[in-house]
Amino acid sequence: MNSSLFYKGGYGLERETLRVDINGRLAQTPHPFGDDESITRDFCENQIEVITPVCKSIDEVMSELGRLDRIVREKLKENGERIWLYSNPPHFDNEDEIPVANFVGRHSGKRKYREQLEKRYGKKLMLFSGVHFNFSFDEEYLKSICDDEDYDKWRDEFYLRLYKQLSVHSWLMLLLTAASPNCDESLFKDGGHGVRKSKYTSIRSSEAGYWNKSLPILRFESLDEFIKSIEEYVKKGILFSSSELYLPVRLKPKGVNSLDSFKNGVSHIELRMFDLDPDTPLGVDEKNIEFAHLLIMYLSTLPDFEFDEQLQINAARNHKNAALDDLSGIEVDGVPMLQRATEILEQMAAFFEGDEQALDIIKYQNNKLKNRNTDRQKKEDLAG
Repeated sequence: MNSSLFYKGGYGLERETLRVDINGRLAQTPHPFGDDESITRDFCENQIEVITPVCKSIDEVMSELGRLDRIVREKLKENGERIWLYSNPPHFDNEDEIPVANFVGRHSGKRKYREQLEKRYGKKLMLFSGVHFNFSFDEEYLKSICDDEDYDKWRDEFYLRLYKQLSVHSWLMLLLTAASPNCDESLFKDGGHGVRKSKYTSIRSSEAGYWNKSLPILRFESLDEFIKSIEEYVKKGILFSSSELYLPVRLKPKGVNSLDSFKNGVSHIELRMFDLDPDTPLGVDEKNIEFAHLLIMYLSTLPDFEFDEQLQINAARNHKNAALDDLSGIEVDGVPMLQRATEILEQMAAFFEGDEQALDIIKYQNNKLKNRNTDRQKKEDLAG
C-alpha cells in the first residue's frame, strides 16, 4: 500500500458503440475501417469497437480513447453517420437491420463464430454496447510482494485470487455505474415503437441481458483447473469457445486471447460491466475507471477463499440484482444492498487513508449511494 509501485500498472479500454444514420437508425453500410485492429466491431457490422493500446495511467488511456473517438467521428461524419452513445440500441424494425460482422479472409472464422452466436441467442442481445476496463499490476510491484520461488506460478495464482474477489464484488461496480434504464420498445417486441423506462438501471447486465443460457460453474484450485473447467464446457458444446463465457469479469492470457495462450500465463484482468455513459463526451466517466482501479487494488490485498458453486451462483445473482432500479428487499450477505455497498466504500476509505485523490474518488461514489437512498426515502414517504 505504501509502495509507489502499488499504484502503477497497465491500463486499457475497449468501447463499443453502434453506428447510426442521420435519422438515428442503425447504419446499413459496411464497417468503414477495414481490418484496423484498434477500430473494429464486435458482433454486428454496424457496431464499432475502439481498443486503446496498453497505457501507463488512466489519464493516458482516456487520452488514447479520445484520439480514437475523434478518428471514428470524423470518418462517420464524412459518411453521414454518427455513433450512438447509449448501451441500449435505437429503434429497429426487425433483425434484418442487424447484419453479422462481415469478417473475411484470415478473419473469416470470426464471422462463423458470430453466426453460431446468432443461432443461440438471436441478434437483439448482441446490440447491447458497453465498456471493458483492462488492468495489469506492475511487474516490479508483483515481484516485490512475491513470496514464492516460482514467480510465474505465484503470479497466476495472484490473478486467479483477484478474479474471485472481483467476481464476488462485481455487483458493486454495476450498482455505481449503471446508465441505461431507457430502451426502445423494439428491443423486446417486434414492431414495437416508443421509448420506455425499464425496471432496470442497466438492461445489458440484468437478468434480461447478456448471460449464458445456464451459468457455467468453474473450478479454482489452480489456473490449470480453471482452464480445464472452461474447456469441459466447450467440449460438451455448452460454450462455442471461451469467448462465450459471458461473466462480468475475465482473466486474459498473454498473447492471443485463447485458452491455449494461458500456458504463457495470465496477462491481465478485464472488467466488463460498464454501461456507456451518455452524459460524458466519450461515453466513459473517468472517475468510474479510477474507482475500478482502486477497487482492484483493495481487493488484491484481501485473503483467498473457496469460490464454490453456491458462491458463484450468489455472485451472478447479486450482479443481476444490482441492475434493478428498485432495490427494496435486495440483500448481499444478508445485508441490504445499498447498506453493504456503503460498508465496502467505508472499508476502502480506511484502506486508502492519507491518499486524498483516492478518498475523493471514493467520496464521489459514496455520494451516488446517498442520493439513491434519498430518492428511495422520498418514494417511500410519498407512498406512505
